[in-house]
Amino acid sequence: MSAPGRRAEAWTRAALAPPRAHGTPLARVEFRAEPEDFRVEEQLSFTPGGEGPHWLLRVEKRAANTRWVAAELARLGALPPAEVGYAGLKDRHAIAVQWFSVPASSGREEFWRGVRTDEFRVLEVHANLRKLKRGALSGNKFRIRLRKVAWSREELETKLAALRAHGAPNYFGPQRFGRNGFNLDRVAEWLERGAPPRGRAERGFALSAARALLFNAVLARRVESASWGQLQPGDLASLDGSGSHFRVAALDEELLRRAEAFDIHPSGPLWGRGAPPTEGRVREIELEVAREFAGVAELIASEGLEQERRALRCAVRDLSVEADAGSVILCFRLGRGQFATAVLREITELGELQEPDAD
Repeated sequence: MSAPGRRAEAWTRAALAPPRAHGTPLARVEFRAEPEDFRVEEQLSFTPGGEGPHWLLRVEKRAANTRWVAAELARLGALPPAEVGYAGLKDRHAIAVQWFSVPASSGREEFWRGVRTDEFRVLEVHANLRKLKRGALSGNKFRIRLRKVAWSREELETKLAALRAHGAPNYFGPQRFGRNGFNLDRVAEWLERGAPPRGRAERGFALSAARALLFNAVLARRVESASWGQLQPGDLASLDGSGSHFRVAALDEELLRRAEAFDIHPSGPLWGRGAPPTEGRVREIELEVAREFAGVAELIASEGLEQERRALRCAVRDLSVEADAGSVILCFRLGRGQFATAVLREITELGELQEPDAD
């Protein structure tokens, strides 16, 4: 095991530089020069009920951390921080529109509608029966400006056509691994010292990075064999937009049709205790990766996490482009937990990204 800060090269390659599915990327562009270059909007997985003991707040924030905004909402409402709910973490160096919840006892609707600060403002207020839970999203909409573009519109359209037809590998983005892969160093140190990072949050970041590392490594194998978007016998098929899966014993025309329509996707492991529930060559690949990263797989299992699944492919929906004086603006929609950077890296080279992506 490499020392912390000098993790194994295989870790860095699998986590931060996995293979691309759609060929060599276009020339490097300037990415996120200012917060307005990256706009993300959450889409709830439900419609606010219109009544109940909680307010759902639709908030627009600029260059602000999600947890910091939640703490500020708690302060404004004289609430314990744990009383504020949110569905996911959103980029700091961005314009992000996301949902929070607060108890209705914290203030009248008119009070919350009037909240405006330099960092965020409340756009909408809706009554709801329940506190907002993590993951209560159907997806996210993105509007991203890329600057200093040196490639042609024809080159871009070739990349966009591939994404529309085949989607993108559903890699965890570099944000999941921390600044310069710091969360992987946490994992390396945990394995060397036999002791977890101090603090519940730091421990969670390390475990999340460890699972993402194995998932990306499995997906990389499937990209290299051109099977990342194609169901194989023994796969667990993932229903689009759902946590549900079913076993693929054999392929038939209906399954192929549904996969082509992005209704179902091949899935990969979020590692946990025991063996993955796949079969055949699919299972062999997943076990080969677990052996290659044996210490990481054993650490995850020892922490009691169960085997779960994540789609290997993400559908890139409503994909459009606008040109604007040396820059382009890309608009698209992704499902919950999918990374915009996984789509962008299939188009072009990006500078190093330091902030969290949309979850």
